[in-house]
Amino acid sequence: MNQPKINSSFFVIVSVFFFWGFVAASNSILIPLFKEKFQLSQFQSQLVDLAFYLAYAVGALIYFILSALGGDPLNKIGYKKGLVYGLLLSALGSLIFIPAADNNSYPLLLLALFVIGLGFAIQQIVANPFVLHFGDKKTGTHRLNLAGGINSFGTTIGPVILSYALFGHINAPKPEDMGIEAVKTPAFILFGLFMSCATLIWYSKLPHVSNTEKFNMDFGAFKYPQLTLGMVAIFMYVGVEVTIQSNMAALLKMPEIKGIDHTKISHFISLYWGSLMIGRWTGSLSVFKLSKTAKLCLQFLVPFAALGIVCYINYLRGSDISEFYLYIPFVFLACLLFVFSGDNPSKTLLYLASTATIMMIIGLMSSGDLALFSFISGGLFCSVMWPCIFSLAINGLGKYTNQGSSLLVMMILGGALIPPLQGWIADHSNPHSSYIVTVFCFAYIAWYAFATRRIYKKQNISFEEAPVAV
Repeated sequence: MNQPKINSSFFVIVSVFFFWGFVAASNSILIPLFKEKFQLSQFQSQLVDLAFYLAYAVGALIYFILSALGGDPLNKIGYKKGLVYGLLLSALGSLIFIPAADNNSYPLLLLALFVIGLGFAIQQIVANPFVLHFGDKKTGTHRLNLAGGINSFGTTIGPVILSYALFGHINAPKPEDMGIEAVKTPAFILFGLFMSCATLIWYSKLPHVSNTEKFNMDFGAFKYPQLTLGMVAIFMYVGVEVTIQSNMAALLKMPEIKGIDHTKISHFISLYWGSLMIGRWTGSLSVFKLSKTAKLCLQFLVPFAALGIVCYINYLRGSDISEFYLYIPFVFLACLLFVFSGDNPSKTLLYLASTATIMMIIGLMSSGDLALFSFISGGLFCSVMWPCIFSLAINGLGKYTNQGSSLLVMMILGGALIPPLQGWIADHSNPHSSYIVTVFCFAYIAWYAFATRRIYKKQNISFEEAPVAV
C-alpha cells in the first residue's frame, strides 16, 4: 500500500498532540493551586499526576485485554472514529471540573483529570499509527519527533495560558483571595477546543489505517529483553519528564533557589516544556530532505529560534525573561549532542541520558540559577527520548510488535507514580534534595541505551537503524 506524503491531513492528526501537551503541562499550574486551596502535603498534591497518568495505563490495559480477547476494537469502529470518541471522552472530563469546583471537591477534580486522561489514552493508541502511516516506516521516529514538536508547543503555551486564565497576569492576587472556582473558565475553554477538534477530524478526509495483526495470548513479547527493559525505560522517562516540572513549584519556593510562590512560576514551567519543543523541533529535521550542510546549520538555528519563541510568548504576557539568557549555554550543549549523535536512536539516547544525569547531579550540588536551570535542562534531554526508546524496544519483535507497543503505552504509568514518590521524599526531606529521583531515572535510561547494543548483537539485529514499525 502506498503511503501518503505529509499534507494537511497529517497536521489534522498531530493537532491532538497539541492537546496532550497543553493539558499535561497545565497540571504543573494546577498542582500548587490545589495544594494551597485544599491544604495538601506535597505527596497529596502529586495525586494530580497520579490521576492523569494512571488513566493512560488503565486505558492501554483495557485496550490490550479487549484486543487479546476479541480482536482490535479500533479496527471494528475505525481509527478515525476512535480518535473522535477519544476527544469526546476528554471533553466530558473537562466538564467534570464544573461540579468539582462548585462542590469544592478535590476527588472530583482528580476524576476530571482521570477521564481526560482516558480520552488521551485512546487518542494516543490511534494517533501514533496515523503519524507512522505518513511516509517511510524507517523515518517514523523523525515524524514522531515532528508531531512531538507540536505537542511541545502545547506544553510551552499551556502553563502561560492557564496561568493567565486563573490569575489574570503575572502579579496575581494572593492565594487566599482566590477560590477553586477559578478553574471553571479554562475548563469551558478546554471543552470547546476538544469539541472543535473532534468536529474537524470527523469531517476531514483521513487515509484508512488498519491493524490486521492480532495479539498473541502467549504474551510472547516478554521474551525479548529489549522490550522488557524498554518498558522500564519508558516508565522512567515519562516519570522523570513529569516529576521535574510537577515538583518545581515547591523547588522555586525555597529561598536558596528563587523564593517565589506558585503565582509567579509559570514562565519557568513554560521554559521547561519549551525545552522539549526545542529538542523535538531539532530532532524532526531528518524528516525533511536536507543537505548535510543545511542540516548542520539548522541544528543550531532551529533550537535558538524555538528558544526565541518561548521567550517571546512569555514576554507578551509580561514575564521577566532576562534570566532566560542564562539558559543559552544549555541550549548550545544540546545542539552539540544532536550533531554528534546523528540519526542513531541508540547513540542519541545514550548521549542525552548521560548528559541529563550529569545535569541533575549539578542541580543537586548547587543552588540559585545554576541549580534551577540544570533541572530545567532535563527538558532538553528528555525531548526525543520517547521515539528513541520506543524504536529500540519494539525493533525485532516481529509478530509481537503490536503487543509490545501496547505494553509500552501502559508504562506511561511512570508519570503517575514517580512524581508522588518525589513528593513523598520532599515531605520527609526538602524539595531540592528530592530531585535525587531524577538522577536514578536518567541513569537507568542511559544504561538501557548501552545495553541494547549487546542485546541486538545477540539477536543479530542492527542497532544502527531501529525503525518504528506499525
